[in-house]
Amino acid sequence: MDESIANRDFLGRIREEFELEDVDIRTYSPLTLAFIGDCVYDLIIRTILVGEGNRAVNGIHKDKSNLVNAGKQAEMAEKMKEFLSEEELEVYKRGRNSKPQSRAKNAGIADYQKATGFEALIGFLYLQGKNDRILEIVKKTL
Repeated sequence: MDESIANRDFLGRIREEFELEDVDIRTYSPLTLAFIGDCVYDLIIRTILVGEGNRAVNGIHKDKSNLVNAGKQAEMAEKMKEFLSEEELEVYKRGRNSKPQSRAKNAGIADYQKATGFEALIGFLYLQGKNDRILEIVKKTL
């Protein structure tokens, strides 16, 4: 089975198993999209780090923390803007311009806003089953 098809099926299986209704994700708030996008990005980074080989969890966690933070995500957001579609750029901007209720521990407000836009885009693509596009964005910007 094609790997990208299997990945898309995972989201479908979650929806099926938990009897989730189809919802137009364009109606979701950018912070809701960022909520799930943060998790998806975190899982990608954890998978990469674990895939590099078995080692002490403390070291893996430190490496993960260097890649999963508002500063790094803001840097990635700047890099990705040049190759996003119009729709993707719109989702990113909605996330960036949202008004989150919390603040990043170790980042300024501008970086936090860019990171929220990045996470919103990742969440949007995930909920559409566009895992290949997520991986393309992460790989080009990491």
